[in-house]
Amino acid sequence: MNNKDFEKEIANNMQIKGLGEFACPYEDAIRLNPDEEDFRPSFYRDIDRIIYSLAYTRYLDKTQVYTHASNDHLSRRMTHVQFVSKIARTIGRALNLNEDLIEASALGHDLGHTPFGHLGESILNEISLEHNEGYFNHNIQSVRLLMDVENHGKGLNITLQVLDAIMCHNGEIALGEYHPVKKTKKEFLEEYHNSYKDNKVILDMQPMTLEGCVVRISDLIAYLGKDVEDAIRVNKLDKNILPEDITSVLGSTNKEIVNNIIIDIIKNSYGKNYIKLSDRVYNAIQKLKQFNYTHIYNYSASIEEKNNMKLMFKTLFDKYLEDLNNNNEASPIINHYLKSMSDDYKNNNTKERIVIDYIAGMTDEYLCEQYNKIK
Repeated sequence: MNNKDFEKEIANNMQIKGLGEFACPYEDAIRLNPDEEDFRPSFYRDIDRIIYSLAYTRYLDKTQVYTHASNDHLSRRMTHVQFVSKIARTIGRALNLNEDLIEASALGHDLGHTPFGHLGESILNEISLEHNEGYFNHNIQSVRLLMDVENHGKGLNITLQVLDAIMCHNGEIALGEYHPVKKTKKEFLEEYHNSYKDNKVILDMQPMTLEGCVVRISDLIAYLGKDVEDAIRVNKLDKNILPEDITSVLGSTNKEIVNNIIIDIIKNSYGKNYIKLSDRVYNAIQKLKQFNYTHIYNYSASIEEKNNMKLMFKTLFDKYLEDLNNNNEASPIINHYLKSMSDDYKNNNTKERIVIDYIAGMTDEYLCEQYNKIK
């Protein structure tokens, strides 16, 4: 057997066999730029590119819900994406979908999250709008990182299907059914660019693959029960407060909630070209989601903490923008960040966008450290 035939055989062995009729085939993988492939299937290769990215490493010190918490058992962004990946692959395997596409999408879906979670995201959105850089959304920033920021500003050339699943993963919006919407490369890029101009675009996004739909619902499943569990662990919530109309359907522990929703999805989606929840489970999810907002998310940070966070973000933004305008080479945004970036990245982005990229990519600890140095 010559080398070419051997590589083909290995490549074939690497692919998941027995994909269902509604799964995304490996041969349908599309990259935005030409790429030299090897024996790894395209979506499998995307997994490798994502987990070895710098942004993936920074998951380790990024907030999920609670910031500055001393309890080591609370969720962080790193554990959350692993939960999403496992839940999505469980559903995907039961439905004979492409698990490689699912895993790459799940592990990459929150790469663009700012330090301090959704609070940091909302602050950076205010700054971005104030400086005419459009809306800032973490799912769009995840795509931007993979297309234009990672690899010294050259991007990682991730497949269109994975980028689209990441872009459309919005777990804040629960649906009873998730229908994939076919897209061309052009349509994907239009949706991506329009999201900076019109915030409603985010609300209407639907993944182009069934695997993307699975990742989207799995994001919701991964945090609903776990956030309750974390709130109880830090004494922010009484474990007996969950309403009976939720616990009677989904269960009262994270384990029960995850298991019951997964089983419901598999039962109602098997053999279908869309993902479906039963009305009973969907209604309970909506109630639990509202419960979490009322009892957890709205109280995860005090007014004082929120104001302090705004001060930190805005202080850093103003200082780094000033440093770029004055070409202050001692500044970390030049010395630690821009120094390693490509000329295309430096020349094709505004100074404001560069500062937003830099701050969005920070870990919680690094942002605090840099603020304290400036202060």
